[in-house]
This record gives sequence, C-alpha cells and structure tokens, in this order.
Amino acid sequence: MMQARMNHPAMVVPEAMKALQALSETTKQGLPEKLLELVHLRASQINGCSVCVYMHPKLARRAGETDERLFSVAAWRDAPYFTEAERAALALTEALTRLSDREDAVPDAVWNEADKRFDEHELAALILAVATINVWNRLNVAVRQPVGTWKV
Repeated sequence: MMQARMNHPAMVVPEAMKALQALSETTKQGLPEKLLELVHLRASQINGCSVCVYMHPKLARRAGETDERLFSVAAWRDAPYFTEAERAALALTEALTRLSDREDAVPDAVWNEADKRFDEHELAALILAVATINVWNRLNVAVRQPVGTWKV
C-alpha cells in the first residue's frame, strides 16, 4: 500500500480542516449536489488527485448520478448526457483549474456562458466550489494521500 509523505495538512492544522469544510458547505447552498460532484470530479481528473477521483463518483452516485454520466465527464464536450448549464459549469471548472494554460485564463466565451446559465449567487457558489476542490487536490497531491484512507 502506498504511504502519504506526511500526515495530511488539514489534519496537522485542524483549523484548516474546519475552514475548508465550512467553505465547502457554503457552496452546497447554491448548487445541486450532482452538479457539484461533476465539477469536483472534473477538476480532480485534471489535477491528478487520485483520492478525489475515487471519492467524488461515490458521492455523486449517492446523490443519484448515473455511471454513464460519471464515466463521460472527462469527455463531456463529446458526450450527449450533459445539460447546457452543466457544460457551462464544466467549462468554467476547466478554465479555473488550468489557469496558466492560456493567455486569458477564463475566456469571455466561457465566462459569458456560465453567467448566462447561473444567477450571481449560483455563479459565486460555483467559483468557490472550483476553488475549494482545487485546494483539496493540491493538498492531496502534495502529500501523495493514498486512495481509500478516508471513508466516504
């Protein structure tokens, strides 16, 4: 079994765990759980976070998500299973996760589509959700947190 490089930073600094959990909770008040789990999964795929790629499909299934959609999230542009709002959220997720991949990190076309599909509160919750999962991904990847060490 793989071993983490160190104890998880959010366990070493418990106040960080409380803060991250509180931030995560705020996003649940603005967006459907299934959408949040798709966003979490897509960002985690991009970041190579094995813990989150393992965990978020489980959470999505509990929320009623289908395997068909979960298996297709990495290729959402070519899969017919996603709504226009979900596509806008996934595009924004990719842009916010890959900030340095292009000169204009969040192109107007991506922003405008998300802005069209979500009201201000929903869009704020979406941005916070993407930022939060990116923090978790970076923590897990940094310490090489092994899959299966946290139960969901």
